[in-house]
Amino acid sequence: MAMQNINKASDSTKVDTSHSEHPSAVTYFKVAVALCLLTGLEVVVFFFEWLSYGIIPVLAVLSVVKFALVIMFYMHLKYDHRLFSTLFLTGLFLAIGVIFALMALFGWFNAG
Repeated sequence: MAMQNINKASDSTKVDTSHSEHPSAVTYFKVAVALCLLTGLEVVVFFFEWLSYGIIPVLAVLSVVKFALVIMFYMHLKYDHRLFSTLFLTGLFLAIGVIFALMALFGWFNAG
């Protein structure tokens, strides 16, 4: 009787470490094509002189989209536990905050 309870307890503590979803080779290819197209778009945007300082937010948005694709698929954060994504994105937003704080500190926003 006691042995049966031990077996039941050990069965309930098993952790499923297998991933049920993984991207196929076709998905990786599609992501790679999307990354190439976004990089090409960044190069094209660079030559739009009429954008002036507006080029910075455009390139920043394109870079964030590329970054998101890379971390979701190539770093497998899309298929891992939400905690990993939360930790990774917390560090990212902290770094962005530090960059904006440094830009404000050195008067980049007032340059004009």
